[in-house]
Amino acid sequence: MATEKNAQVATTTDERTMRRARRQALMDAGINPYPIASEVTAHAAELEGRYAELEDGTDTEDVVSVAGRIRALRKQGKAAFVVLEDVSGSIQLFCRHDVLGDDGWSLISNLDLGDIIGATGTVMRTRRGQLSVSPSSLTMLSKSLRPLPEKFHGLTDREVRYRQRYVDLIMNPEVRDVFRKRSQIVSLIRRFMEADGYMEVETPMMHAILGGANAKPFVTHFNALDRDFYLRIATELPLKRLIVGGLERVFEIGRNFRNEGMDLTHNPEFTSMEAYCAYGDLSTMKRLSQDLFKMIAREVCGCEEGHEVITYQGQQIDMSGTWASRPLSEIVSECVGEPVGMDTPIEHLRELCEARGIEVQPSWGAGKLLFELYDELGEKTIVNPTFVCDYPEEVSPLSKRKAEDPRLTDRFELVIAGHEYANAFSELNDPVDQAGRFAEQVAAKGMGDDEAMGYDYDYVRALEYGMPPAGGIGYGIDRMVMLFCDQPAIRDVLLFPAMKPETVTHADIQAQLADVVTDEAAASVEDIAADSERVVAPVEGPAALSAGITRDAALALLAEHNSEPFHIEHGETVGGVMRQFALEIDPDNADFWEVVGILHDLDWEEHGDDPVGHTTYAAELIRDAGGSEALVRAVQSHNSDNNPDLPSPELPMEKVLFAVDELTGLIGAAVIMRPSKSVMDFEVKSLKKKFKDKRFAAGCDRDVIRKGADLCGWELDELFSRTIDAMKAIAPDRDTFGR
Repeated sequence: MATEKNAQVATTTDERTMRRARRQALMDAGINPYPIASEVTAHAAELEGRYAELEDGTDTEDVVSVAGRIRALRKQGKAAFVVLEDVSGSIQLFCRHDVLGDDGWSLISNLDLGDIIGATGTVMRTRRGQLSVSPSSLTMLSKSLRPLPEKFHGLTDREVRYRQRYVDLIMNPEVRDVFRKRSQIVSLIRRFMEADGYMEVETPMMHAILGGANAKPFVTHFNALDRDFYLRIATELPLKRLIVGGLERVFEIGRNFRNEGMDLTHNPEFTSMEAYCAYGDLSTMKRLSQDLFKMIAREVCGCEEGHEVITYQGQQIDMSGTWASRPLSEIVSECVGEPVGMDTPIEHLRELCEARGIEVQPSWGAGKLLFELYDELGEKTIVNPTFVCDYPEEVSPLSKRKAEDPRLTDRFELVIAGHEYANAFSELNDPVDQAGRFAEQVAAKGMGDDEAMGYDYDYVRALEYGMPPAGGIGYGIDRMVMLFCDQPAIRDVLLFPAMKPETVTHADIQAQLADVVTDEAAASVEDIAADSERVVAPVEGPAALSAGITRDAALALLAEHNSEPFHIEHGETVGGVMRQFALEIDPDNADFWEVVGILHDLDWEEHGDDPVGHTTYAAELIRDAGGSEALVRAVQSHNSDNNPDLPSPELPMEKVLFAVDELTGLIGAAVIMRPSKSVMDFEVKSLKKKFKDKRFAAGCDRDVIRKGADLCGWELDELFSRTIDAMKAIAPDRDTFGR
């Protein structure tokens, strides 16, 4: 596999060299490969429509100018056939030497697939029925120096597609269609809202106080004020200030930012629409949602009015008619097989959670327990659009309480195909009640909840002037686009999804700087690398590694210096997990990876009171047992944060060890809280909750886990998923962890 990839890189490099040479040949001939002026008087689709009736073998005298990217090029004697692709489609250029002349014909010899050219000539249809332009002149508009992906395999690597979206758009017309539809959907939403009397507004992107949702923020420093601000996590509170000010119907479509992981439906930077309607309530928001979604289904998906049925990921979604409204407790009751609600004894709700592997906190009341049951079991059972209502006040800090039961709030979430698409409230407008709920949020923050809101004095002051009754709603625009474009992941509907910074090498930079001529002194490759992000020296493939001792000898050495079952089990677990990662990343060295995992904490039981010296004691024990220096180095690398004199993680194996050491401990602690005591039914969703709760397994350093993910070049969710899978893979031998 590595040889094949290296061959591809070499081929690409050779092709780039040849293309650079053709670029230079054009310049030597006095042709600017990147001119200022260009002319386009027609597009491919327009010509297809205008000349649909043109008979085969017919020439016209109609002169047009077209431009686009070369997608195919074939020479045949004194003729050449070029397929040009523009924003609307493809058109053939039927190039003839006698029409182009010597200069135009010589240009064809320096053309490559991917070049952008302009052509002026007459419209014709060939004897084989192909509508074409017969150019009398060709103009190079942009010389392409990189080859497009190979024709038949195309661009299929998702990592490359997301990171190099420009290439993805070139190669995959269906991707272009998704983003055209996205633009159409956003435009339709704006027109729909304006037609319903809503005014579009803009609110600040930076907030001094965290509010409007429960989420971890991105923090930035405002130099002029010398204080930290938060990138907004929601637009709610500024928009409701406008309702106070008398703007009765407002909406905003814009970006929000939440400093959280990425998965199929979450991106740290996302688009939402929030809307607020004075003198409205939940029924107002339900009508708005039904009408909006049905309109998009008709306009984008071609549904007939009254039969708004679409397909999402193989599931039929029926949006027609009046959508169901169901209390959250009713859905939970179906899932657990018995009636439950706010009056159900808390101890019984805890038992229901624990019996289904849902971890709970002693401080949780009935409302939070019901919500957790719904969140884990109920939401995913919903297919057709459903308004899930009557959320507990405990999980709804900005919504009005229901008059008939103040333990519940006048709130709904719109759920379709197991995912939330909207969240709506009858907005809380009692300033005294709001102040109390903000105070509760601050208390939660003090107890370690880094997603809790701050106390917004000015917002409470605004409510003290009086806010009319209002309905409010927030929609996830990205998820809406996923639904109506039938896309499985949020990254498929974001032109530029969040990605880990790409690692490039000095050689990559050098290749771009080849033949560069500047007017002034230019920086060296080393200076550019120092000024860039994640530029590294080329890394050779993994060398053969020898531990010097066998797995059995490593286990015996571990048992010799550790009597606590937990320490022995942790070594076995990390060893097994390391082997699973090695089988994917570095299979030839899987034995070495496992021994490193077994012995990484060899000296912890005997010297745990000396974190700086940790692994230095182990080094001598390993050497005395015949272990290699490569093994010693690998073991010591995972403690370099505590002792800067130790080697830092450099090899993939060392980076993985750094990442999974703390994480396997956190997973083990979470697993033993579950009724099954087994990792086999443990999910990433549960781990994420434990990771956010700093009070749980407080000894597992979350910052170390984050750094480990970054060292490996993975998102946290990916590290979580891969580590859980690795622990499941060794579970047939050891089904439980942390007993």
